Amino acid sequence: MSTKPRSNGIKRALMLVNRHARQGQQRLDEVTTSLKRLGFDLIEESELGPKDYPKAIRRYKDKVDLVIIGGGDGTLNAAVDALVETQLTLGILPLGTANDLARTLGIPNSLEDACQIIANGETQHIDLGWVNGKHFFNVASMGLSVKITQRLTKQAKKRWGVLAYAATALRVIWESRPFSAEIITRGKSVKVKTVQIAVGNGRYYGGGMAVVHDATIDDQRLDLYSLEIKHWWQIIPLLPAMRQGTHINWEQVRAVHGQEIKVNTRKPRPVNTDGEITTYTPASFRVIPQALAVLVPPKN
Repeated sequence: MSTKPRSNGIKRALMLVNRHARQGQQRLDEVTTSLKRLGFDLIEESELGPKDYPKAIRRYKDKVDLVIIGGGDGTLNAAVDALVETQLTLGILPLGTANDLARTLGIPNSLEDACQIIANGETQHIDLGWVNGKHFFNVASMGLSVKITQRLTKQAKKRWGVLAYAATALRVIWESRPFSAEIITRGKSVKVKTVQIAVGNGRYYGGGMAVVHDATIDDQRLDLYSLEIKHWWQIIPLLPAMRQGTHINWEQVRAVHGQEIKVNTRKPRPVNTDGEITTYTPASFRVIPQALAVLVPPKN
């Protein structure tokens, strides 16, 4: 039985804003004022860092109706396991650099509009990806994207935004070397030489690239692509297609989908989930259908 307080239509919300996100500190007062004006009774824990979010969500789980998180995809990823555990509804303030989950859900970067969606939007139950015990929203990957994550500094993201991803990616691509992997899905195994394997749950990742052109975050499937190029320059003509998610039609790209996928490598390789390195191969992936309630723009 729920003990979450509701009185006079006022919704109580735990608000967690990552002050180190690209716009976190400078927009905090603005979003607080806007949400209070829209009728929210806020419990603010904005002094906490993302690693402390799970503890805070569990602490307030019986005292609030929803959790509002301000930050980018890495900030949201830090909270996802606790959100699944408590089954609290999520409201998103896109304050990060890429904001790929917000893009997938149709949440605009305008904070005024995002606050309105939290107050008056619809609830959508979205799927989550899962790898080795860790949930993710957008994508889990290994290879190029891990090296980009390792190279991309917070200072560069704050200063250059999405352009920082592009500049870092070009440097990493130039240095890239293929690695061996085994991909297992639907009982079939294939061995590949690849520079990147990505397993997507939603549509967008990496600052607006699409995993697959028709992916949605509630289609109850995972979409994998493997980028099997031999020379770094072969990726250049692929880049426009990767923005649209049509790269899966290219000869150098292997694409599979399913509800469960395994990836093995000769030695453990780091796996990046929503922009943060959280586990290593061998990696077991699966989709968790309708795992989380999120506030999204009204359909009409």
